[in-house]
Amino acid sequence: MNPYPSTQEQRVPANGIELTYDTFGAADADPLLLIMGLGSQMVAWDDGFCEMLAGRGFRVVRFDNRDVGHSTSMNAGGLPDIAAMMARAFAGESLTAPYLLGDMAADAVGLLDALGIARAHIVGASMGGAIAQEVALRYPSRTKSLVSIMASSGDPMLPPPKPEAMAILFNPTPTERVAFVERYLMVWKVLRAGSFPDDEALDTPRAERTFARGINPAGTARQLAAILASGSRKPRLASLAVPTLVLHGAADPLVPIEHGRDVAATVPGAQLTVIERMGHALPTSMWPQIVDAIATHARAAST
Repeated sequence: MNPYPSTQEQRVPANGIELTYDTFGAADADPLLLIMGLGSQMVAWDDGFCEMLAGRGFRVVRFDNRDVGHSTSMNAGGLPDIAAMMARAFAGESLTAPYLLGDMAADAVGLLDALGIARAHIVGASMGGAIAQEVALRYPSRTKSLVSIMASSGDPMLPPPKPEAMAILFNPTPTERVAFVERYLMVWKVLRAGSFPDDEALDTPRAERTFARGINPAGTARQLAAILASGSRKPRLASLAVPTLVLHGAADPLVPIEHGRDVAATVPGAQLTVIERMGHALPTSMWPQIVDAIATHARAAST
């Protein structure tokens, strides 16, 4: 049983769309907003992880980004040609997309508005880390602190993903349950970049929960288009004045460690914590270290 107060899923208007969210922790606790990555639902922030943060004195808010889970699907935006976009990006050409990461940052702030939260600690993982950076850049008055987890500045000169991780971006998501679960297990085996039996034992129920909430492969393509079309944040990050912590796995195959080092070196005063053996995932065995780093950073920023 969850020892911390929590809410059921709710859907609220935010930035002209509707976002689905839930919370863990006391309603009057220090707000902490979790933003998940590409194609990932809010439940990718495991309940237990959220409970650990709530136990450190936070009101934890997690939500489905646009185009995923129970939040608004942006089907009117069409289906982008990701291969063509990546070719144009490598050629240095400008790109367009149905929406950008800045729009997704506005979604997050719209959710804070709907919940009556004036300022929050913003924590994002992978694409969610890029969105969290955009929140801090565009809405510094709403950002108590920033935690950028396994995320990039978007600098095109940084190392690319490993081939096996890059392949995941082009491997279509099955829409049939058994095939979806099989692919889910394969994807996380690649992204964890190591043996984590405890998490592997949880992957099937995690996949089943994700599938039951509804999958949207076209939405994932639009989110990837948003990443590509949004370009580099590095020039703007160089003047960011929000207390920033960068967490990155030393073994990350999708967003190599050089990306985390780059973000930390670019943001003035940013702290970097490199987690050994961690790939592009948040293994349960590493939750205590990750939660402690987030909580310590947030508490220091609140004093």
